[in-house]
Amino acid sequence: MLIYGKNVIKEAIYAKRRIDQLYLDDKTNDTAFLKFLSDRHVTFRKTSKNELNRMTKDALHQGVVADVEDYQTYDLKDVLDINKKQLFLILDGIEDPHNLGAIMRTAEAVQLDGIIMSKKNAVPLTATVAKVSSGAIEHVKVILVPNINQAIMELKKHHVWVVGTDGNTDKTYDDLPKAVSLAIVMGNEGEGIRPLVKQNCDLLVKIPMHGKINSLNVSVAAALMMYKAKEQL
Repeated sequence: MLIYGKNVIKEAIYAKRRIDQLYLDDKTNDTAFLKFLSDRHVTFRKTSKNELNRMTKDALHQGVVADVEDYQTYDLKDVLDINKKQLFLILDGIEDPHNLGAIMRTAEAVQLDGIIMSKKNAVPLTATVAKVSSGAIEHVKVILVPNINQAIMELKKHHVWVVGTDGNTDKTYDDLPKAVSLAIVMGNEGEGIRPLVKQNCDLLVKIPMHGKINSLNVSVAAALMMYKAKEQL
């Protein structure tokens, strides 16, 4: 797959991701980035900005594009650890790669144990997700499951509290349980959490809203929930 942007590619190199080919704008004058590549013995091919634009469909590539191995995903059973307090995020139908990338950036900052998504109807791990995540995609475990509701049942077997977000409940994120493993469910950008997923949650909470706008972008809401949940562990 192709990825682009200096931070994304730096993180790929730090993470020792296999790079099949690195392309650099033939007019680049970023001596610091060139030294970074040289110090790590990373070879590259110079090409025109027009060619980089074509490869990335005119995305903001910052003059660097790489063809790399695909990002790894995980199975839930390989990440669950009953011997420690864990924090997961369950994304129930997130469709926008920009939202997923922004969520990943926060997930890395709070050292989330994993983002759980369905294998069907999930945002794929694309160059856009990688770019918006600013390289955090290299450090966040993405757990793909056949079915979100089955994954919730598995989490509960491992003593993980599953908490959904719902603007109509009376409880707020201040009511999150303390000193237990948590999985926070965030719903689709338009429809929210599906009814059966909501029904399977142990608890529903909302983010307190004091202004005239009664909803937040899902990536912002996820960031607030992740930080609040991290405080409870």
